[in-house]
Amino acid sequence: MIVGQGLAGSLLAYFLLKRGQSIHIFDNNHQGASSKVAAGLMNPITGRRFVKSWMIDDLFPFAEKTYRSIEKEFDVEIYKKREILRALFNIKEENSWDERSGIDSYEPYMNSAPEATGVAALFKGPFSWGGLPGAGQVDVPLLLQTFQVHFREKDLLDNEAFQYDALGFGETGVNYKGIQAKKIIFCEGHQARFNPWFSVLPFVPSKGEMLQITLPVHDLKNIVKHKSYIAPLPNQTYWIGSTYEWNDLTESPSEKGRESLVNALDKMMAVPYKVVNHLAAIRPTVKDRRPFIGEHPDNNSLLIFNGLGTKGTSLGPYWANEFCDHLLNGKELLSEVNIARFF
Repeated sequence: MIVGQGLAGSLLAYFLLKRGQSIHIFDNNHQGASSKVAAGLMNPITGRRFVKSWMIDDLFPFAEKTYRSIEKEFDVEIYKKREILRALFNIKEENSWDERSGIDSYEPYMNSAPEATGVAALFKGPFSWGGLPGAGQVDVPLLLQTFQVHFREKDLLDNEAFQYDALGFGETGVNYKGIQAKKIIFCEGHQARFNPWFSVLPFVPSKGEMLQITLPVHDLKNIVKHKSYIAPLPNQTYWIGSTYEWNDLTESPSEKGRESLVNALDKMMAVPYKVVNHLAAIRPTVKDRRPFIGEHPDNNSLLIFNGLGTKGTSLGPYWANEFCDHLLNGKELLSEVNIARFF
């Protein structure tokens, strides 16, 4: 059994089915889940010091291979290679970028002289631009919708809230409303904070808000990191985001969040824009920025696959597959992701 059909639960279900396992999914179609509003960015270089994302050399190739396989199987287009153009605001940033991109292990992911002529006219000019040609974007809402239809057609999905107190335990696994299973895996995103078996894990949920805008005359193909991120969405709209808020964990958009995003837009855009939507969601971020994967210390029928945080599109495929190897073949989980690190 899998609880949650967000990005984590969907990918885990996909890999388990590929390996011939029987599954059943419970999902309450939670609109405050971060998967619902994610831009799906896959960014190989992060932070002010321009460092490679953790395990990127393993994660990115496997993620792209997975998304291409899903596209072929379901006849959808969910993954695009998109260069990220990063605004560099002074000579110090430019020098740091050039220095980092000169390192052999960074060379495939960084470009010191990207083609930014068409893009530059849209933005209030930075000092220069750096390029990330190894980046990409996943259409997460379409991916989840595609999986939802597939799971429903196979009668594998119940769209209902999971009731913790209705879960029973036996010698051979768990049972829930007449369904028997060897294992139950919780993929609940930030809602795992309320899970009676896994709420002790150090979740540090953060609220993120995003705007959806139109640029009536322009057709921007790149992802741009300026004062904020701007990324293409379907129907000639663009994703702007996102904010970070750790105190207000309500799932409704706030005036504070909107103001922050609009201020960033006004500082970066050199052309008119129109806000057409404002959304918010809670990210399942964690204290050490590593996924939560593994078995409950007191009951190996209870498992969790969670904590993908802001990098779910790059982390999800690789670790879903690794978790399958652990479940089915006994492969040991990397200590950095195994929840045993907290017990």
